[in-house]
Amino acid sequence: QVQLIESGGGLVQAGGSLRLSCATSGLTFSSYYMGWFRQAPGKEREFVAANSRSGAYVSYADSVKGRFTISRDNAKNTVYLQMTSLTPDDTAIYYCAADNHRGSGAPDKYPSQYDYWGQGTQVTVSS
Repeated sequence: QVQLIESGGGLVQAGGSLRLSCATSGLTFSSYYMGWFRQAPGKEREFVAANSRSGAYVSYADSVKGRFTISRDNAKNTVYLQMTSLTPDDTAIYYCAADNHRGSGAPDKYPSQYDYWGQGTQVTVSS
């Protein structure tokens, strides 16, 4: 059974930082591209960041470039999202997802391209 479990969310003031973690089990983690998405109330789920199996390829949404960093530890089957300079617009439920990506190259950015999802972790940024 595949499981993706996010942690690290919480309440933070604008300008602050958080580090999200996503621990996985039941899949060959190093074979999967990993992504982070978020969904704010009343909005569609949107791409945040993703990386390739080795982490060599990374991709970010324009809204988080320069502020968020995705990384992974294949030995721990875990992907991370370091978030800095947070603003209230970053408030959302953050989900990690695993993509059995065919081939190599840039990570996928659409939710439908991902095969497994976590349950999400709430991030709230106060002004």
